[in-house]
Amino acid sequence: MSADSLTDELETELQSAARTVVGDELRSLTYFTEGDVEQVYLRSDLEASADLVGFADTERLGFRSQMDYAGTELGAYEFTIRVFEHGYLTRVIVGDRGVFVTTDEMARDRFEELASAMRGVLREADEE
Repeated sequence: MSADSLTDELETELQSAARTVVGDELRSLTYFTEGDVEQVYLRSDLEASADLVGFADTERLGFRSQMDYAGTELGAYEFTIRVFEHGYLTRVIVGDRGVFVTTDEMARDRFEELASAMRGVLREADEE
């Protein structure tokens, strides 16, 4: 499967994994690669006016971060959390594909579980 491919199966798996971990706090889920961005989920009470391309451009910096942090004493890059006034954005990158998930406020220990779930789905997609 091409890394740019967001198949219906991958879309369903990402959404299911995020909903399982985050539940009703899930605001949105967006899949991105170097050349593509696609919103997988947007909660019905939110407006679809977010600048997905702008968000994706910022989150694509994570592709370089993986390389920059490789081999450091910190260990392998796992995920990024961005904290905002009304919620959080969690970015997960595996290889040349990534997702960013926005949520309402929630307990911080749930972010590791969310990132692990997203990473698992992306790794499985990379293996196909």
